[in-house]
Amino acid sequence: MVVLVTLFFASMAGLIAALLQPGWSDLVLVAGPAAIASLFLLIAALVRGKRPPAVPTGPVRAPSPFRFGARRAAAPTPNWIVVDGSNVLHWKDGKPELDTLREVLGHLTALGYSPGVVFDANAGYLISDRYQHDHALGKLLGLPDDRVMVVANGTPADPMILAAARDLGARIVTNDRYRDWRDSHPEVGDPGHLIRGGYRAGQLWLDLEAAAITKP
Repeated sequence: MVVLVTLFFASMAGLIAALLQPGWSDLVLVAGPAAIASLFLLIAALVRGKRPPAVPTGPVRAPSPFRFGARRAAAPTPNWIVVDGSNVLHWKDGKPELDTLREVLGHLTALGYSPGVVFDANAGYLISDRYQHDHALGKLLGLPDDRVMVVANGTPADPMILAAARDLGARIVTNDRYRDWRDSHPEVGDPGHLIRGGYRAGQLWLDLEAAAITKP
């Protein structure tokens, strides 16, 4: 766009000079067509810039919030599991504790899963009285940035959690039932898709199978 504007004004300057200066009449043969051509190209560029973006006509699949780095491109496909971070934070005595989530992630990893965590926007305030972004929470949890997502303020985490699980073919660790999302995500009603958990007598348990698996 800048090049076209520059070309147009340069051509117009040459055309005006040719009309005003005696003996420069031959310059009209060059500057005139150049000015017309640059004006045409400038108008065409402006019209293209105002066109609305194309609207997809087919079904749109929500992308996973987890960003897969090139460093894992050659690795075997991970055994993904999605963790509702804001829900799991409250599993022990109903108080938001990062150590609770750390213990759940450690247990899942020990069982061979590759957990990814999605948080509500206010997760940082629950554990530290200030906003915490993906990198900050990932560092606290010992997870790479591409395994952690904090949704934008005012955006519910539930649809992102459900989209990630569907995209990855993974189950979800949460005590939420996602009843408001069952029409768009009927898989939440499948046995075992939502993995419940908590603490009994101070011991972590996860309902990963038909019967609860208790942490040794």
